[in-house]
Formats: sequence, structure tokens, C-alpha cells
Amino acid sequence: MELKNDLLLRAARGEKTERTPVWMMRQAGRILAEYRAVREKAGSFIKLATTPEMAAEVTLQPVDLLGVDAAIIFSDILVIPEAMGLPYEMAEQRGPVFPATVHTIQDLEKLHIAEPETDLKYVLDAIKLTKDGLAGRVPLIGFAGAPFTIFCYMTEGKGSKTFSVAKKHLYADPEFSHLLLQKITDSTIAYLKAQIAAGANLVQIFDSWAGILSPEQYSTFSLPYIKQICDAIDEVPVTVFAKGAFFARKAISELSCSVVGLDWNMDIAESRALIPDKTLQGNLDPCVLYASYDQIRKEVKNMVQQFGTQRYIANLGHGVYPDTDPDKVRCFIESVKEFSS
Repeated sequence: MELKNDLLLRAARGEKTERTPVWMMRQAGRILAEYRAVREKAGSFIKLATTPEMAAEVTLQPVDLLGVDAAIIFSDILVIPEAMGLPYEMAEQRGPVFPATVHTIQDLEKLHIAEPETDLKYVLDAIKLTKDGLAGRVPLIGFAGAPFTIFCYMTEGKGSKTFSVAKKHLYADPEFSHLLLQKITDSTIAYLKAQIAAGANLVQIFDSWAGILSPEQYSTFSLPYIKQICDAIDEVPVTVFAKGAFFARKAISELSCSVVGLDWNMDIAESRALIPDKTLQGNLDPCVLYASYDQIRKEVKNMVQQFGTQRYIANLGHGVYPDTDPDKVRCFIESVKEFSS
């Protein structure tokens, strides 16, 4: 189906755009009352994410209600470990929790490479339903967690400020670490390719915990696995978003991805110099959206002027925070459109 609005894809490919495309990480979520109504009906986050009709409904909401230039499928990065045989729970106020974790070669042998058509069919069905609902209005983004970020949860069992359990494995048992990372990578490649076959127009790799690693560790335990994913996917553009990995921008620029996402701590001019041949995405501090409308407009105008309107996809430097006023979000989106036209 031909897209009516293909700004995101043209920007990702480095083609000329009449204005900058804009979307937001976590745009389908608690900022919208309409999302909260569906979430309440579902009864739990996991029920919502695993029910294709509901997942498709909340994926479409930001397109209908906020005017973004892309939808991103409503799911979770932790569907991959579950598909590999390590289920998780979503605890209220605490986030994801894994009842069992992986620490030894024997634990690893109990896991399998995810088979998306069976293990993750609910995501693929949600993508197909979303594509029907979009009817070509905007592109659909698929995504997965980067292997190291998934490794963190599979070994730590929950969120953490330091992920010291995960990092201990890198130092104490690198053989185990590489075996688990490879298994996650193989599962992720299969999963992203299945998302593309189901209708995703672009895929994003989220390395949410990149910033806890030293540059040397990142080049050993994260980048090689992201490289495998980028090299394997040639059907659609790929975005790599490595939060906190300011030290790896040059190395990320050498990956076979089309777009590099920046967090709000990454200087724009410096990033352009380090990543001259790719499209950049980002990077407004999500907390700017707590400011006045005039301040939001001022910050957006400054951001667009620094990035320039070409080879650029406007976004936040991380996911939109759940208590953000939807009208402030609309101000952000409308300001991008105004100042980049």
C-alpha cells in the first residue's frame, strides 16, 4: 500500500523532505486518557500487549489524536526473553520482574531461539491489524531491544540503577555472556524480520542500558551484536538508539543502519560531526514538555535550527514521561512542523 505520508522513510533514507517528520518514543501510553481506558479494560499491561486488537488500537491512538508522522507498534522489548523461554511479569510501580533468571551455561541450555511465527504471533497479528487501521496514512515502526539491554534483564531479573549482576557476568564469565548475547541476537534478527514481513516499514533497536558500560565493554559486549542485526536487515531502514552511549557515536555511525537516535545529553553539532553520513533522530529533553507552551516552542525552534531540517527525524531524547500533559505534547509536535517547514 502506498503511503500518503512517507516523510519518516524519506528522511531515514536521506532523501529530501519538505519538513521534518516527528514522532515520540512511548507515544502510545499513559499520556493519553484513551490509552488508559483500553489499559483498564485489558486488566494488565501484559494482557494489553498480547491482545492484538487492543495493541493495534493503542498503536493507532497517537496518529489519530496527536498528529505524529509515524506509529510504533505497542509492545515491549521483553517479549524476546519470554519467547526464548524466560517469562516475565509486570509489577505495578516496580516494572518488569523475571521470576527466574539466567546465570550458567546450564540455564542457557534451557532457552531456545525465538520462533516469531509461533512464540510472538500476537505481535505480528497486531502489526497486521495496525496496518489495516492505518490504511497507508503513516509508516509503522517495529522495534526490539538491543541484545545487551535484554541480557541485563535476563540476568538481573528486574530493573536496576547499576545492573551490577549483569555486569559481573561480563567480567567473571565472558564465555557465558557471549553465548547468551548470541542467542538473544539470533532471536532478535528473526523477530525483526518477521515484523517487517508483517508490515513494519522501519525498525528501531533500543539499547536502553548502553550507558552503564565502559567504552571498552560496549565495543565488546554490545556493538558486535547490534552490528549483526543491522547487517542482517536490508529490507527497511534501521534506527539504532543507544541511550547514554555518547562515547560510541563514531562507532555507531559505522554500522549499516540508516538512523542514529540521540539522547538529550548528546550535543547536536558534535553528533553531526561524528555521524556525517546518517540521519539523526532526537533529542529534546522529555522534561521540556513540563514547561510553558512558549518555552516548549522556543526549545523546539532551537533544536530544529541546530539539527537542520534535512536528514533529521524530530523526537524526544527518551520516551515521553507518563504524567505529561497531552496538550504540551501537541505543542511539541505542532512546533516541529511549524519550524521545519
